[in-house]
Amino acid sequence: MSNLRARKSIRLPEFDYRLPGNYFVTICTVRREPLFGSVRAAEMILSPFGEIVESAWHDIPQHHGGVSVDECIIMPNHLHGIVSILTDEDGIARLGVQVDDAPQMHRRNPRSGSLGAIVGSFKSASTRNINRSRGTPGAPVWQQNYYEHIIRNERALSEIRTYIAGNPAKWADDPENPYRKP
Repeated sequence: MSNLRARKSIRLPEFDYRLPGNYFVTICTVRREPLFGSVRAAEMILSPFGEIVESAWHDIPQHHGGVSVDECIIMPNHLHGIVSILTDEDGIARLGVQVDDAPQMHRRNPRSGSLGAIVGSFKSASTRNINRSRGTPGAPVWQQNYYEHIIRNERALSEIRTYIAGNPAKWADDPENPYRKP
């Protein structure tokens, strides 16, 4: 018997994360390390590692057909961004919530074209390039999981874009800020 704890999925168990739609993701660094820069005067100043993350984020559509990226903010120790899946793996825009007959939570690896595969590919590319830059092959950069929220309408999309854009101004009070004063 393994001493490793079984990871519990935080995804909706019956939702097909390959469906076209907008998804709000938050991805945190391992141990909440502030690798990506600092916030000064309510503005995020990217470090060279933050620039690597920014480049990897904008490269997502080049590696995943039918996917675009929307608003994004790279904070010192996390990223908030919107991933838009525009078409399914066949290039067809299928709208609406569908139930997958084999939920992702029971799979070891995310399905091709799914939000999990997209986020995993982004994390892998940015980690590889950061580790190449700092000479630490194989070192972790990101936490194993990520947070997601399915954006269900235009109003919610607009509110999330506003939240993302305003994130640096709220950094002093952000629970993810390791330098926050209680």
